[in-house]
Amino acid sequence: MSIADIKTQLQSKMDQSIAAFMNNLTKIRTGRANPALLDSVQVEYYGSHVPLSQVANVSLLDSRTISIQPWEKGMGAKIEKAIRESDLGLNPSSMGDLIRVPMPAMSEERRKEMTKLVRNEGENAKIAVRNQRRDANEAVKKLVKDKLASEDDQKRAEGEIQKVTDKHINDIDKLIAAKEQEIMAV
Repeated sequence: MSIADIKTQLQSKMDQSIAAFMNNLTKIRTGRANPALLDSVQVEYYGSHVPLSQVANVSLLDSRTISIQPWEKGMGAKIEKAIRESDLGLNPSSMGDLIRVPMPAMSEERRKEMTKLVRNEGENAKIAVRNQRRDANEAVKKLVKDKLASEDDQKRAEGEIQKVTDKHINDIDKLIAAKEQEIMAV
């Protein structure tokens, strides 16, 4: 493996960490409705638990209401039960075979709790990026130790690895700030 391979692999892994962080951010509730909020809800379906999106169509009715259209007639009650039992604090209501999930307005205290959760997720993402930096630096040091690269190459590579790390940490900070702004907007 060469230094260029290490840097390419590092870039890819850091990009994956940011993608995972962005995915986690979509699950954190803001004042607006978001169908991704229900991605973690598991519904009992013929004896096994499956994600809600596999048994129903989840979409938005308006900015504060999620609509769920089950694909089978008898699933409505099971879906409602699964949403109520999830820790999302949502109260679905059934209208025929359409289930409506209104988003309750968040209190100031709840908004602050959500921003703390966002910061915590952001810190976890930064830790993942820093761990990847450490692994890349160790791989470069191993190349130098095995006499496959010079110490000058090592210094240059470590500088470039640090630049990539700084860029990704900065991206995470921007995502945190944007999500906090979205949560605190009334």
